[in-house]
Amino acid sequence: TITVITQEGFDKALEEAGDKLVVVDFTATWCGPCQSIAPFFKGLSENYQSVVFLKVDVDDAPDVASFCDIKCMPTFHFYKNQKKVGGVCWYLLVVLKRHFLILTRR
Repeated sequence: TITVITQEGFDKALEEAGDKLVVVDFTATWCGPCQSIAPFFKGLSENYQSVVFLKVDVDDAPDVASFCDIKCMPTFHFYKNQKKVGGVCWYLLVVLKRHFLILTRR
């Protein structure tokens, strides 16, 4: 896992990844859910050597967080050939699960 602390470092990491998939974890030390999911993210990075994993602490790299329009954490973005191809916010998954559980009880 590569830790990114500047916009320049973020851009360089995406460029150097070439056509590999890049998974970016936007996190913060004070974010409980971020710390809870960190071991899972680390495990992914160890098991998928062909994927580039980046970690961005939003407090250490606010320019990157702003550029990527991060609204909640943890948020995961996916890039291929320097272009964003997907993303998911942890909170949205929690809300989706809650609605799914409520709606399927009917």
